[in-house]
Amino acid sequence: MAERVIAGSDHAGLNLRAEAVKVARAAGFEVEDLGPFSGESVDYPDYARQVAEAVAAGRARLGILVCGTGIGMSISANKVHGVRAAHCVTEFDARMARAHNDANVLCIGERVLGLGLGAAVVKAFLETPFEGGRHQRRVDKIGALER
Repeated sequence: MAERVIAGSDHAGLNLRAEAVKVARAAGFEVEDLGPFSGESVDYPDYARQVAEAVAAGRARLGILVCGTGIGMSISANKVHGVRAAHCVTEFDARMARAHNDANVLCIGERVLGLGLGAAVVKAFLETPFEGGRHQRRVDKIGALER
């Protein structure tokens, strides 16, 4: 069975979210796309909550959230217990977020990255495993902050 990714965006991240879904499927992931599917204005915290809660509950191993900048999605998703959402603007950010921080939700901005770089950031996030080791102790300390 393929690993599962869940994706959502607001209206400003519509096109990059669609591209991210393609990248995830091409990488062999099963993808649940929460939308939205039109350009009508929606509120990013609503989608951030849905994706973050699905990841925290184990319905998906990883989440992808897209808005105009990625910042609002990151702030919102990180309010959900068990979520380590990383706002990434480079492939290096995405690799380090996974390898060192075991980030489970990627937050990116369509207005910042565009489709090409955005797709590369998504690919880097999805393909990079958590290194564990000394980083596990630090991730555990992040989790302890939620208590």
